[in-house]
Amino acid sequence: MFKVYSPTTCPAIVYFLYKFGTVAVFLRLYQLGVVFILYKVPRGTSDILPEDQPYFTYIEQNAARYCQLYGYQPIETPVFENADLFKRSAGEETDIVGKEMYIFTDKGGSDLALRPEGTAPVLRAYIEHGMLNLPQPVKLYYFSSLFRYERPQAGRFRQHHQFGAEAIGDNDPALDAELIDMIWNFITSLGIDKISLFINSIGCAECRPDYLEKLRQYYSSKTNNMCSDCKARIINNPLRLLDCKKESCIPLVAQAPKSSQYLCRKCSDHYDLLKKYLGLLTIPYTENSALVRGLDYYTKTVFEIQPQEEKGAQTAIAGGGRYDGLVEVLGGKPTAGIGFGSGMERIVLNLKKQGIAIPAPAKPKIFVVYLGDAAKEKALSITSDLRKNGISAVQSLGNRSIKAQLKQADKAQTAYAIIIGEDELKSNSVILRDMSQGSQQSLSINDIVVILKDMYTRKMVREIAD
Repeated sequence: MFKVYSPTTCPAIVYFLYKFGTVAVFLRLYQLGVVFILYKVPRGTSDILPEDQPYFTYIEQNAARYCQLYGYQPIETPVFENADLFKRSAGEETDIVGKEMYIFTDKGGSDLALRPEGTAPVLRAYIEHGMLNLPQPVKLYYFSSLFRYERPQAGRFRQHHQFGAEAIGDNDPALDAELIDMIWNFITSLGIDKISLFINSIGCAECRPDYLEKLRQYYSSKTNNMCSDCKARIINNPLRLLDCKKESCIPLVAQAPKSSQYLCRKCSDHYDLLKKYLGLLTIPYTENSALVRGLDYYTKTVFEIQPQEEKGAQTAIAGGGRYDGLVEVLGGKPTAGIGFGSGMERIVLNLKKQGIAIPAPAKPKIFVVYLGDAAKEKALSITSDLRKNGISAVQSLGNRSIKAQLKQADKAQTAYAIIIGEDELKSNSVILRDMSQGSQQSLSINDIVVILKDMYTRKMVREIAD
């Protein structure tokens, strides 16, 4: 049992040994079961190890399939953008801009920011590449790494991965319902069925100012019971007052004015139609007057999908809304749009919590075993030919015994082992061993690839037929 020491647990000891220790000292400590780790991943980041990779592959494959079903096309934007892009889109007073963005100045003197959210870069690409001239709406989806300097929490890191989609160029509430339908069906297709959809309308530039003033009036008389952040939000970002998770502020939300009471006719009609369409799509929803999302660019529809046993912004699996004025803010023509983002780590967390089994990664089908240098050369050639013919194969390495190599093949859970020794080279043959049955047969070395390819082709045909 090894005891691991890292720079964070005992920095002085690690540094001293690193600076003054000899190789002999480190080797002796290793023999005693002590391991020193000099470097760890930065706080708020994580390694996605091989055992978790199948989760991300499973999510991405299903997400791409649903996006294609709904007519969305993939897009990829740079990891960093001009910092002003996010300041203009998200809003100067939002937490993302004020507290969370990673901003740096490059060697050319430009202020750049690691991408903290996915919508603004996609809309920048929409404007820059003249997508306004394409048939509208333009439907795009992406898988992106996002970066925010915030307190790490369950399923959310300072670098996390997001699946998102944007539908740009149409203000029909049917598009809102369709987008929600897509993300709802995608999540449930993964096996996550204990979820709830929350919706709200936060109005538009025409009706929201009156609502914001009502919020200011309500909260101005309650500053003694508010956190310091919310005291500043009364002036700068009153919508976010409804989203505060501090214990002192939560009770104030229940009696706060509701945005639905101040909607203009257009926003009210839009919201009513959205609810009607969600009913037609048989998607259950709950209206939540405190749901506002965290970015200034949202208008009208906002929504979140959360696990039923947990509630709050820190548990949402997916969320999004309309941003009908954002393209114009970024320098384009007035253009409607709606989108969502879904944290992939958060989805993985829910898959594990609900004990949902995902498809296991494919195991190598063939393990090539050899004895002697001449057999090793022939094994290398056969392994290459198998791969060229679409059959996954692994070749043993080193100079271990046949028994040790077969043990390794068994641990790798390969279906068959090809064995080549001196006798097989002389007779121009190989031994094909069925690892599950323990049976084996001798086959021509010239025919083995063809035989195995035919065997697996027939097996795939049977699986498709079944």
